[in-house]
Amino acid sequence: MVQLIVGSKGKGKTKELLERASQAIKDATGSVVYVDKSSQHMYELSNKIRLINVSKFPVNSEDGYIGFLSGIISQDHDLEYMFLDGFLTVANLMGADISDAIAKIAALGENFGITFVISVSMDENDLPESCKQYVAVAL
Repeated sequence: MVQLIVGSKGKGKTKELLERASQAIKDATGSVVYVDKSSQHMYELSNKIRLINVSKFPVNSEDGYIGFLSGIISQDHDLEYMFLDGFLTVANLMGADISDAIAKIAALGENFGITFVISVSMDENDLPESCKQYVAVAL
């Protein structure tokens, strides 16, 4: 499953993502992972949530990002939730069509029973039609 938190920069997407991660860890029976471009939010997350700073890894493309997520999934068979902050920046998709990347992430979620919650710095009206079905919060 994919849930998108969309809105322009500075609208509170990260705050919403952090709140959802905090709620998920209370309800989850499996692992929860938060992927971000820095370790800035380390102290805002429960110590039960694994924070992964993707800037420490050579990820600089959509395919690299999908491969990175796949590697995390392959190492944790109990993975239940993945929270992806700074998605457009980390996956190098600023100004690009994100529909293929979202479709690949949705397929990963379906195949492995993982809920992906993704912050996307884009107005809901600017999303590709295929992605609008995944919008959970528009800020």
